[in-house]
Amino acid sequence: MAGILDFAPAIVLLPFVSFLVALAVGDRLPKGGALAGIAATAGSLLLAAATFLTVSGGQTYNATIYTWAEGLNAVDLSFGLLIDPLSAMMLLIVTLIAFLVHVFSLGYMNDEGETGLPRYYAGLGLFTASMLGFVVANNLLMAFMFFELVGLCSYLLIGFHFREPGPPSAAKKAFLVTRFGDYFFLVGVVAVFATFGTAAFAGDGSFPVLAEAALNGEAGSVTTFGFAPQTWFTIVGLLILGGVIGKSAQFPLHTWLPDAMEGPTPVSALIHAATMVAAGVYLVARMYGFYALSPNALAIIAFVGGFTALFAATMGVVKREIKQVLAYSTISQYGYMMLGLGGGGYVAATFHLMTHAFFKALLFLGAGSVIIAMHHNENMWDMGGLKDKMPVTYYTFLSGSLALAGIVPFAGFWSKDEVLYETLIHGLGGNPILLGAYAMGLLAVFFTGFYTFRMVFLTFHGNPRSQTARDPHGVGWNVKAPLVVLGVLAATAGLVNMVPVEKLLGIKGIDFLHQWLDGGYASLTAHHYGELIPYSSSYIGSEATTVALGAGISLGLALAGAGLAYLLYDVPEPIRHTDRLGRIKTLLYNNYYQDEYQVWLANGVTRPVARAANKFDGGIVDGVVNGVSSVSLFSGSRIRRIQTGVVSNYAALLTLGLTALLVAFGLLGGWFV
Repeated sequence: MAGILDFAPAIVLLPFVSFLVALAVGDRLPKGGALAGIAATAGSLLLAAATFLTVSGGQTYNATIYTWAEGLNAVDLSFGLLIDPLSAMMLLIVTLIAFLVHVFSLGYMNDEGETGLPRYYAGLGLFTASMLGFVVANNLLMAFMFFELVGLCSYLLIGFHFREPGPPSAAKKAFLVTRFGDYFFLVGVVAVFATFGTAAFAGDGSFPVLAEAALNGEAGSVTTFGFAPQTWFTIVGLLILGGVIGKSAQFPLHTWLPDAMEGPTPVSALIHAATMVAAGVYLVARMYGFYALSPNALAIIAFVGGFTALFAATMGVVKREIKQVLAYSTISQYGYMMLGLGGGGYVAATFHLMTHAFFKALLFLGAGSVIIAMHHNENMWDMGGLKDKMPVTYYTFLSGSLALAGIVPFAGFWSKDEVLYETLIHGLGGNPILLGAYAMGLLAVFFTGFYTFRMVFLTFHGNPRSQTARDPHGVGWNVKAPLVVLGVLAATAGLVNMVPVEKLLGIKGIDFLHQWLDGGYASLTAHHYGELIPYSSSYIGSEATTVALGAGISLGLALAGAGLAYLLYDVPEPIRHTDRLGRIKTLLYNNYYQDEYQVWLANGVTRPVARAANKFDGGIVDGVVNGVSSVSLFSGSRIRRIQTGVVSNYAALLTLGLTALLVAFGLLGGWFV
């Protein structure tokens, strides 16, 4: 350890302390424990920034801080910290968003007279600490433990309004759906230990390095259980991917996230931007040295991501509630991140993870500001005309919307286009799955532009369509200040990695994020990920032509979607145009009947199979066991009757037994012949 990195554990511990404070004495503190949470996250943010700068200087930290079991078949189970460029960047993102959410909560929760504030701020503190612990984990088992803590916190916060019917149901759904994916993750963790004897992410003895050595014929102690190493590593990677699909709400385990909107809006911002949903994508990025060894696993990741990006975007175009639109937007945008990771764009996907954290937190907090103004009415058809009444909210929300739609020069344009470029350039090397995933991601751009600006126009433009829209509730500085910070970041954060400009104009040194992440990644995994997934030499004409054509088509589709929304909804009295879609609108509004399908699957398939298994267990397995025990019990109950305790009875039995033996011997020995 060196310098500020000595204090890296405090980044995790400070929010945990705020959780303990709010839980123990929050009801006796001003603002219900909010100030303790703000102070803790501010301290973590400052330490994260200092850590970020230290890592920029080339220092990293990868060490065990506590061993809680050792010598279990030569496997040690431990807690440790891994501070490298990837985790340093994520620490900064999580602490910044958590700090702003705590500040915003003063206006959304405290000023609105919500009850149960100590419980709320305790949940936020534990949620933040759990995600930070997950980010700095240096091994897969520790990551899994914090992964589960993140899920627990989401359950507690989604169901915060537990006296209402909706939130508890949504919390249980989120918990159970993600648990289904986490089952596969747990099996994957066991498989990693069984295969490599370690679950360390980085270093010479880490499982990605051992896996690469096994593929190079240096198997050592790696066990693949009779499978070819490539095949077995793909299986292990896909098992862990189950947890990723659940947490990051990818198809088919995405259905929990729209229902999670039942939680308070600041919680939604934290879940969507920097904690729960971000955890899955971050895990794939953290393990990228391992996934890069399996082209098949990457192809599946890319296809799932591309399909989810398009699938979720189509549902966002018909939603009425502002938070529902943003929920499906989140599912779609994390699909882009998965597309980037599967398409060989590790830096591109991580870049989009960063920009999305800023503009999606902004959009959710902006939606929260609108919901306050509308007296907690979320229906966009009851809004309108808020542009002039809420200028700070409008212009910051517009900044986030331009970033989400991918309009140049806002942050989402640079990261989303780099994801598409990386997928295309690797797909041109002869991978049709990547090309198909790219096509789906490209088509989703149009729908993203449409639903984003449909939301903007219905919410802020036109005439007020309800009394609350005509006379909205005011919002305070604690609501506006986080919006301004995030609005600036949504507009400018993309400038840290302007790859299209570099490729087109040949301006070197402006791809800062590539330089930042590439060096750190190479130092921790023995080989640069680019050597594991080489770029294709195939381009559409030249590399510059490919960049220009790809970015031009993507930007054109985004502008077309936004333009269509402008024509249809930027009018004084908008019409419900999506109703003209008829059955298609019904299909989209009901989410392709995914919930109904899953209920049918549970009732029509899982329950009958469970009943049959129960009957087999009760009738066959238990029947045999019970039959044997019944014979024993019957025999024992009869035999014990001869144990009377009367000596004369025992003497009679001995005499009869001796007589029976003599008769038997006599018959067998021929005595009576």
